[in-house]
Amino acid sequence: MFTGLIETVATVSRVEPADAGFRLRLDTPLAGELQLGESVSVDGVCLTVTSRDGGAWEADIGPETARVTTLGSLRAGQRVNLERAMRADSRFGGHFVQGHVDATAEVREVRADGDAHWIGVEVPERLGPLFVPKGSVAVNGVSLTVATLTDARFDVMIIPFTWDQTALADLRPGARVNLECDMVGKYVARAAQWYRHP
Repeated sequence: MFTGLIETVATVSRVEPADAGFRLRLDTPLAGELQLGESVSVDGVCLTVTSRDGGAWEADIGPETARVTTLGSLRAGQRVNLERAMRADSRFGGHFVQGHVDATAEVREVRADGDAHWIGVEVPERLGPLFVPKGSVAVNGVSLTVATLTDARFDVMIIPFTWDQTALADLRPGARVNLECDMVGKYVARAAQWYRHP
């Protein structure tokens, strides 16, 4: 479980084919603090630390994860958002993020607004009911608030701190991002569906 509050940005140093998908190597000073088997959110996708050294760590990306997230298209030199799993004894900011991507979506617009930035992202049709104005959404693992919403698109405003401290600043129109809708909303929608069609 994660909060969507990014700890650091890592750089992809290698993506190589493996027997079951890909092996991803990420350069980050955070590597020295990680433990083998630990869960880390990489651009909103929960991965397991399979090896590490002082300045980098590795994770395996299975074929399904590569297919349904943006991780299958990562290239060396790209920056990604990292967050370690939340601790039970710490303050809880952001919102509940599982690291289970609901869909990828296209960035439609990136524009400055003073020192802040707006990012407009398409709403995948099947996820439409899960978006709520002023509700939460994770975009590449970053906990954000839906500022405006239509049937086809939602917009989020990125404050300068978040812009400077995450890889959202690298996004351009046409890029694809990982989306995870608010977990509470997903359970409510599923329960409502079940009660209509038991």
